[in-house]
Amino acid sequence: MDYKSIAEKIIELKNTDLTLRDKLVQSGQLSEGYNEEMKKLHNKNAEILNDIIDTIGYPTIDKVGKEANEATWLVIQHSIEQPEFMKKCAELLEIAVSENNADPNNLAYLTDRIAAFEEKPQLYGTQFDWDENGKLSPNHFDNLTKVNERRKSIGLNTLEEQTEIIRRQAKNENQLPPKDFEKRKQEIEQWKKMSDGRNKNQFNRNEYLKAKEID
Repeated sequence: MDYKSIAEKIIELKNTDLTLRDKLVQSGQLSEGYNEEMKKLHNKNAEILNDIIDTIGYPTIDKVGKEANEATWLVIQHSIEQPEFMKKCAELLEIAVSENNADPNNLAYLTDRIAAFEEKPQLYGTQFDWDENGKLSPNHFDNLTKVNERRKSIGLNTLEEQTEIIRRQAKNENQLPPKDFEKRKQEIEQWKKMSDGRNKNQFNRNEYLKAKEID
Protein backbone atom coordinates (compact mmCIF):
# COMPACT_ATOMS: atom_id res chain seq x y z
CA MET A 1 0.00 0.00 0.00
CA ASP A 2 1.36 3.41 -1.00
CA TYR A 3 0.75 5.20 2.31
CA LYS A 4 2.95 8.13 1.28
CA SER A 5 0.69 9.07 -1.64
CA ILE A 6 -2.38 8.61 0.52
CA ALA A 7 -0.89 10.87 3.19
CA GLU A 8 -0.17 13.54 0.59
CA LYS A 9 -3.76 13.35 -0.65
CA ILE A 10 -5.19 13.77 2.84
CA ILE A 11 -2.94 16.77 3.51
CA GLU A 12 -4.09 18.26 0.21
CA LEU A 13 -7.72 17.96 1.37
CA LYS A 14 -6.87 19.83 4.56
CA ASN A 15 -4.94 22.56 2.75
CA THR A 16 -7.78 23.15 0.29
CA ASP A 17 -10.18 23.46 3.22
CA LEU A 18 -8.02 25.94 5.12
CA THR A 19 -7.33 28.00 2.01
CA LEU A 20 -11.05 28.46 1.44
CA ARG A 21 -11.56 29.31 5.10
CA ASP A 22 -8.88 32.00 4.91
CA LYS A 23 -10.58 33.45 1.84
CA LEU A 24 -13.91 33.63 3.65
CA VAL A 25 -12.27 35.23 6.69
CA GLN A 26 -10.65 37.89 4.50
CA SER A 27 -13.95 38.63 2.73
CA GLY A 28 -15.93 38.73 5.98
CA GLN A 29 -18.16 35.82 4.93
CA LEU A 30 -17.18 33.26 7.56
CA SER A 31 -19.87 34.35 10.03
CA GLU A 32 -22.65 34.54 7.45
CA GLY A 33 -24.08 31.05 7.93
CA TYR A 34 -22.75 27.96 6.23
CA ASN A 35 -21.15 29.20 3.00
CA GLU A 36 -22.31 27.21 -0.03
CA GLU A 37 -18.83 26.83 -1.50
CA MET A 38 -17.52 25.62 1.85
CA LYS A 39 -20.40 23.18 2.23
CA LYS A 40 -19.68 21.62 -1.16
CA LEU A 41 -15.98 21.33 -0.35
CA HIS A 42 -16.62 19.74 3.03
CA ASN A 43 -18.92 17.15 1.48
CA LYS A 44 -16.48 16.40 -1.33
CA ASN A 45 -13.57 16.03 1.10
CA ALA A 46 -15.63 13.72 3.32
CA GLU A 47 -16.48 11.51 0.36
CA ILE A 48 -12.83 11.23 -0.67
CA LEU A 49 -11.69 10.53 2.89
CA ASN A 50 -14.40 7.93 3.38
CA ASP A 51 -13.11 6.07 0.32
CA ILE A 52 -9.59 6.20 1.78
CA ILE A 53 -10.79 4.84 5.12
CA ASP A 54 -12.66 2.04 3.38
CA THR A 55 -9.38 1.16 1.65
CA ILE A 56 -6.78 1.43 4.41
CA GLY A 57 -8.78 1.77 7.61
CA TYR A 58 -8.41 4.86 9.78
CA PRO A 59 -5.32 6.90 8.70
CA THR A 60 -3.35 6.44 11.91
CA ILE A 61 0.03 7.95 12.69
CA ASP A 62 1.84 4.69 12.02
CA LYS A 63 0.29 4.50 8.53
CA VAL A 64 0.34 8.06 7.22
CA GLY A 65 2.36 10.10 9.73
CA LYS A 66 1.35 12.78 12.22
CA GLU A 67 0.54 15.56 9.73
CA ALA A 68 -1.81 13.45 7.63
CA ASN A 69 -3.36 11.99 10.78
CA GLU A 70 -4.13 15.53 12.00
CA ALA A 71 -5.46 16.42 8.54
CA THR A 72 -7.74 13.39 8.67
CA TRP A 73 -9.34 14.69 11.85
CA LEU A 74 -9.87 18.18 10.42
CA VAL A 75 -11.68 16.81 7.36
CA ILE A 76 -13.90 14.69 9.63
CA GLN A 77 -14.52 17.63 11.98
CA HIS A 78 -15.78 19.70 9.06
CA SER A 79 -18.03 17.02 7.54
CA ILE A 80 -21.08 18.40 9.32
CA GLU A 81 -23.57 17.24 6.69
CA GLN A 82 -22.34 13.65 7.04
CA PRO A 83 -23.42 12.59 10.55
CA GLU A 84 -23.06 8.86 10.03
CA PHE A 85 -19.57 9.37 8.62
CA MET A 86 -18.62 11.48 11.65
CA LYS A 87 -19.90 8.84 14.06
CA LYS A 88 -18.16 6.05 12.17
CA CYS A 89 -14.90 7.99 12.32
CA ALA A 90 -15.33 8.80 16.01
CA GLU A 91 -15.43 5.07 16.77
CA LEU A 92 -12.34 4.44 14.66
CA LEU A 93 -10.53 7.41 16.16
CA GLU A 94 -11.27 6.17 19.68
CA ILE A 95 -9.54 2.90 18.83
CA ALA A 96 -6.58 4.75 17.31
CA VAL A 97 -6.22 6.91 20.43
CA SER A 98 -6.29 3.83 22.67
CA GLU A 99 -3.40 2.45 20.61
CA ASN A 100 -1.43 5.73 20.81
CA ASN A 101 -1.89 6.22 17.08
CA ALA A 102 -3.87 9.49 17.21
CA ASP A 103 -4.16 12.59 19.37
CA PRO A 104 -6.71 12.33 22.23
CA ASN A 105 -7.43 16.04 21.79
CA ASN A 106 -8.84 15.32 18.35
CA LEU A 107 -11.16 12.71 19.79
CA ALA A 108 -12.34 15.24 22.39
CA TYR A 109 -13.13 17.82 19.70
CA LEU A 110 -14.95 15.32 17.52
CA THR A 111 -16.92 13.85 20.42
CA ASP A 112 -18.01 17.34 21.48
CA ARG A 113 -18.96 18.34 17.97
CA ILE A 114 -21.23 15.33 17.58
CA ALA A 115 -22.73 16.04 21.02
CA ALA A 116 -23.35 19.69 20.14
CA PHE A 117 -25.07 18.82 16.88
CA GLU A 118 -27.26 16.29 18.69
CA GLU A 119 -28.02 18.89 21.39
CA LYS A 120 -26.35 16.83 24.09
CA PRO A 121 -23.94 18.15 26.78
CA GLN A 122 -20.31 18.47 25.75
CA LEU A 123 -17.70 16.58 27.75
CA TYR A 124 -14.78 18.94 27.02
CA GLY A 125 -16.46 22.23 26.06
CA THR A 126 -14.59 22.58 22.76
CA GLN A 127 -17.51 23.78 20.62
CA PHE A 128 -18.61 27.41 20.64
CA ASP A 129 -21.43 29.47 19.20
CA TRP A 130 -22.78 33.01 19.47
CA ASP A 131 -24.94 33.62 22.53
CA GLU A 132 -27.81 36.10 22.99
CA ASN A 133 -25.33 38.72 24.24
CA GLY A 134 -23.36 38.62 21.00
CA LYS A 135 -20.43 36.72 22.48
CA LEU A 136 -18.91 33.38 21.54
CA SER A 137 -19.60 30.97 24.38
CA PRO A 138 -19.28 27.19 24.80
CA ASN A 139 -22.24 25.16 23.68
CA HIS A 140 -24.05 23.32 26.47
CA PHE A 141 -21.75 21.22 28.67
CA ASP A 142 -22.46 19.01 31.65
CA ASN A 143 -20.47 20.48 34.55
CA LEU A 144 -17.70 23.07 34.54
CA THR A 145 -15.56 21.34 37.16
CA LYS A 146 -15.78 17.99 35.38
CA VAL A 147 -15.19 19.62 32.00
CA ASN A 148 -12.01 21.27 33.26
CA GLU A 149 -10.85 18.00 34.82
CA ARG A 150 -11.31 16.22 31.49
CA ARG A 151 -9.58 19.03 29.64
CA LYS A 152 -6.62 18.89 32.02
CA SER A 153 -6.37 15.12 31.62
CA ILE A 154 -5.60 15.52 27.90
CA GLY A 155 -3.44 18.61 28.20
CA LEU A 156 -5.97 21.34 27.36
CA ASN A 157 -6.25 24.65 29.19
CA THR A 158 -9.29 25.57 31.30
CA LEU A 159 -12.57 26.35 29.60
CA GLU A 160 -12.45 29.87 31.01
CA GLU A 161 -9.03 30.45 29.44
CA GLN A 162 -10.13 28.95 26.13
CA THR A 163 -13.23 31.14 26.02
CA GLU A 164 -11.05 34.23 26.16
CA ILE A 165 -8.83 32.85 23.38
CA ILE A 166 -11.82 32.07 21.15
CA ARG A 167 -13.33 35.51 21.61
CA ARG A 168 -10.00 37.17 20.89
CA GLN A 169 -9.54 35.05 17.77
CA ALA A 170 -13.01 36.01 16.51
CA LYS A 171 -12.22 39.68 17.09
CA ASN A 172 -8.91 39.40 15.23
CA GLU A 173 -10.70 37.75 12.29
CA ASN A 174 -13.45 40.40 12.33
CA GLN A 175 -16.10 37.76 12.94
CA LEU A 176 -19.38 39.29 14.00
CA PRO A 177 -22.43 37.86 15.82
CA PRO A 178 -25.69 37.43 13.90
CA LYS A 179 -27.42 40.76 13.33
CA ASP A 180 -30.76 39.39 14.52
CA PHE A 181 -30.30 36.70 17.17
CA GLU A 182 -34.01 35.87 17.46
CA LYS A 183 -34.31 35.51 13.69
CA ARG A 184 -31.32 33.18 13.71
CA LYS A 185 -32.93 31.07 16.44
CA GLN A 186 -36.08 30.79 14.34
CA GLU A 187 -34.03 29.78 11.30
CA ILE A 188 -32.31 27.09 13.37
CA GLU A 189 -35.67 25.71 14.49
CA GLN A 190 -36.98 25.77 10.91
CA TRP A 191 -33.88 23.94 9.72
CA LYS A 192 -34.30 21.47 12.57
CA LYS A 193 -37.86 20.63 11.45
CA MET A 194 -36.79 20.38 7.81
CA SER A 195 -33.91 18.12 8.69
CA ASP A 196 -36.09 15.90 10.88
CA GLY A 197 -38.52 15.49 8.01
CA ARG A 198 -35.89 15.05 5.30
CA ASN A 199 -33.39 12.84 7.08
CA LYS A 200 -33.75 11.68 10.65
CA ASN A 201 -30.04 10.95 10.79
CA GLN A 202 -29.08 14.50 9.88
CA PHE A 203 -27.62 16.63 12.64
CA ASN A 204 -30.27 19.12 13.65
CA ARG A 205 -28.35 22.40 13.37
CA ASN A 206 -25.60 21.68 10.91
CA GLU A 207 -26.16 24.63 8.59
CA TYR A 208 -26.22 27.22 11.36
CA LEU A 209 -24.12 26.03 14.27
CA LYS A 210 -20.70 27.66 14.01
CA ALA A 211 -18.17 25.78 16.12
CA LYS A 212 -15.29 28.16 16.73
CA GLU A 213 -12.56 26.55 18.81
CA ILE A 214 -10.33 25.25 16.02
CA ASP A 215 -12.82 25.26 13.15
